[in-house]
Amino acid sequence: MKRFLALLLALVMTMALVACGGKNDTPSTDNTPPAQNDPAPETPAEKVDINVIAAQYGQNTGDWWANFVKEFNSTYENINLTVEVVSWNDIYTVVNTRISNNQAPDILNIDVFADYQADDLLLPAEEFVSAETYAKMYPAFLDQSVVDGTVWAIPDLASARAMYYNVDILEAAGVEVPTTWDELRDACAKIKAYDSSIYPWGIDMTTDEGQAAFAYYIWNNGGDFTDANGNWTLNTPENVEAIEYAISLVKDGYTNSDPATETRYDLQDLFGAGKLAMMIGPNSIPTYIAEGGSTINYAFAAIPTNGGNPSVSAGVMDRFMCFDNGHSDEKIEAIKTFFDYFYDDARYSDWVLMEGFLPATSAGGEIVASSDPNMAPWVDIVGSCKFYPTAKAEWADVKQGVINVEQQALLGGNVQELLDNLQAEIAG
Repeated sequence: MKRFLALLLALVMTMALVACGGKNDTPSTDNTPPAQNDPAPETPAEKVDINVIAAQYGQNTGDWWANFVKEFNSTYENINLTVEVVSWNDIYTVVNTRISNNQAPDILNIDVFADYQADDLLLPAEEFVSAETYAKMYPAFLDQSVVDGTVWAIPDLASARAMYYNVDILEAAGVEVPTTWDELRDACAKIKAYDSSIYPWGIDMTTDEGQAAFAYYIWNNGGDFTDANGNWTLNTPENVEAIEYAISLVKDGYTNSDPATETRYDLQDLFGAGKLAMMIGPNSIPTYIAEGGSTINYAFAAIPTNGGNPSVSAGVMDRFMCFDNGHSDEKIEAIKTFFDYFYDDARYSDWVLMEGFLPATSAGGEIVASSDPNMAPWVDIVGSCKFYPTAKAEWADVKQGVINVEQQALLGGNVQELLDNLQAEIAG
């Protein structure tokens, strides 16, 4: 009987322990309050990935973007930003290859946009930029990215062009600063006679900036890419005469030796070394020359013109655009955050000044002008520049087409026939 009672008592105690969750009922000497049943922690939201392809403007571009990405990602822990910097020589091929493989970037920094918009690949600008940041842009710049009443890209930065000249070379050759094409040709002849080792005039007809050379000459001869109604006018008498004049300077030995392969950067190096007397170039040349350690005495003036036409300064504007990759609402907000961060007045001004470009925002213009008095005149100029017709879907083909015309003309092709063929190809 005693054994039976002992077994029964052990069974009762075991059942009691199970009912209490297996805990020992022995009083504890720990005075810590019983643990509360805290709710389980929320699973952290996944990071939003943003990828950007950006054009390489110069030697400092890669480092600038690397620092930007580091600072941005440390500031916004819920966003993972990556930026791929690609040279201008390769960026069109890289982007088009990605698009053909259904791997379009989220954000692209490049000059052209209309061909992507025509293929329904882009989002309207006001969908991926906050109202505050959008309001910072110069309206004239936004107008360059309008198709069917909608802005499809926002301005990244801009540059304006002028004629740079070596003051000492012109004075030694007895040359006045040329303002007309006739004066330019006469100046080239005198400089060549003064020192045959100096190139009097620089021309870039490469795939890098051949379209700019085309614009310099046709715009300053009363010509244009299109008429007032937006129709292509590539083979007008004014355009033919302009390109024939430019080619004649090359053939007469007044320019750098190979305009089809020597880029603007090659010309800037020659100019900084005192081997090139005159060239048309952007407002970034002073920064480029200073960083190269050059001490030449130079100045800039209006681009020479022909036939009494007013001198036209060419404006070049690059853009940011956002591809329509089926973004979630969270990703759109992250993209807006990216642009808010980029266009912060101080940060954006640092970006513009880094390579000596011009700002596309009013606040940026004020900061740039005040921080560098030499840039102040350019900030005023850029607002009245003439721009490429980049809002037209055919622009990418026209751009490559006029470069092809120039390069074939350098080899002896007939400018009239070449432009006639291009006009027929583009206008259909």
